[in-house]
Amino acid sequence: MGDIVFWAIIRTFILIPVIWLLRNWLDYTFWWTFSFMLIYGVIVHPIVIQYNHFLEKNKKVLDSTLCSTCKHFDKTAVLCLKLDEHPTTHYLPCDGIDWEPISSSED
Repeated sequence: MGDIVFWAIIRTFILIPVIWLLRNWLDYTFWWTFSFMLIYGVIVHPIVIQYNHFLEKNKKVLDSTLCSTCKHFDKTAVLCLKLDEHPTTHYLPCDGIDWEPISSSED
């Protein structure tokens, strides 16, 4: 997930000067439209694609591992917060020893 944010920041850092330079060559009304199209095409759309790829890649871990039902598991980062490790379908960081169920008050 951090990779998605990192590249979004890099693309934003590159796109801001480009949009600023386009201000001199485009009519003001077209500049706004073109700027929004560039922001969507260069920043927002790749974020959506990368996030969907992230969810698809981690679907098995999120749906069918012991970690996904543990209170120490962070679903947004696919991370065991207690041991600071990423579980996979073949690797559980604590081997199930430190597993604690999610209580109903934490949902």
